[in-house]
Amino acid sequence: MKELFQTLQVQRWDDHRYYHHSRINQSLHLLSAMSFLVSYVMLFINPVMASMIAWLVAMTARQSGHFFFEPKGYDFVNQATHEHKEEIKVGYNLNRKIVLIAIWALIPVVVYFWPQYMTWAVPQAYEDTYWRMVGMCWLFLGVAGLLFRVGQLCIIQNAQAAVAWALKILTDPFHDIKMYYRSPVYLMKGQLIDPMDHVQPH
Repeated sequence: MKELFQTLQVQRWDDHRYYHHSRINQSLHLLSAMSFLVSYVMLFINPVMASMIAWLVAMTARQSGHFFFEPKGYDFVNQATHEHKEEIKVGYNLNRKIVLIAIWALIPVVVYFWPQYMTWAVPQAYEDTYWRMVGMCWLFLGVAGLLFRVGQLCIIQNAQAAVAWALKILTDPFHDIKMYYRSPVYLMKGQLIDPMDHVQPH
């Protein structure tokens, strides 16, 4: 267990120092984290609403930060190119995210025109309306996306790295609030990029 949590700590630290330099990105992650916590609670009350919050608010804010605001040039803090960071990323890099987002965007289209092809992923009780069906398909996609990457990591790295990453993803909302609760304040002061003074160069 000690090694597992050490792996988790390393993954969290690398995720922060490599991929969260933008104060806008950090602030969007804060919004995302709070939204995910709401969706966690709603999962036990209304899973469709939980899925809608998770994908339309939390994931949209989170990925917008990475795609549109995070610097893509040379990382002088960590002395690494953007390409290198994308290659070594444990979780979903930008290319993998594009595939995941494309599937997410296609689901409402498929459910609208060909709902019969999506019923296998939706409990029968949720097939009564379009949005309930979409919500459950999105929920299924979230679980499938997590399990798919865990399986990949088991193959290309090891089971410990895979389990640590799964724990990281599930607990990221709590960790992001702890890490980025002050980011909006820095942003309002005009600081667009975190100087990362706490990160020691290689």
